Amino acid sequence: MIRVMLVDDHPVVRSGLRGMLAGEPDIEVVGEAGSGDEAQVTAPDLAPDVILMDLRMPGGDGVTATKHLARTANVVVLTTYETDADIIRAVAAGAVGYLLKDAPIAELVKAIRSASRGETVLAPTVAARLVGAVRSPRGQGLSERELEVLRLVADGASNADIGKRLHISEATVKTHLLRTYQKLGVNDRTAAVTSAIRRGLLEL
Repeated sequence: MIRVMLVDDHPVVRSGLRGMLAGEPDIEVVGEAGSGDEAQVTAPDLAPDVILMDLRMPGGDGVTATKHLARTANVVVLTTYETDADIIRAVAAGAVGYLLKDAPIAELVKAIRSASRGETVLAPTVAARLVGAVRSPRGQGLSERELEVLRLVADGASNADIGKRLHISEATVKTHLLRTYQKLGVNDRTAAVTSAIRRGLLEL
């Protein structure tokens, strides 16, 4: 039997997954958790082979939990998010798979079986984005200061306002923005913010 643990902050989602997997003769759902923190506490006693892990949860996110749990179980991220940053963070944390919640049940079951053997399982769109991010890692190298400036740009602040809030000169703000444009492969403020949001570097 493949022992599976469900980690999601929505009880309805966990119940739905449990119901869908109930008919599989070689899969047993051995436990659930509503947050990453809870999963880290309960997983050792449950000893699952595969953990289906939501990505964004209050009370401990999926990436942090994956870093701890990937040492003893095969973690498959099951989420609605597929930004470049989310995918890269999850894979870097040790996840063997990354699926989207709209995946057909047959695909999910196949992924669980593959993951139990330690095989990598990626949704087709996720695999394409991961390959693209590796080939063109633009935006992944933004410094914390560049991200601070970009967040303020997204809030509608002018260069002068940004300089005052961050206690730097307006010229320095312009320098940070020019470097950000180059890293993101864009030419203006609007495109920089749009690109950063699409890549998961900024949240709305």
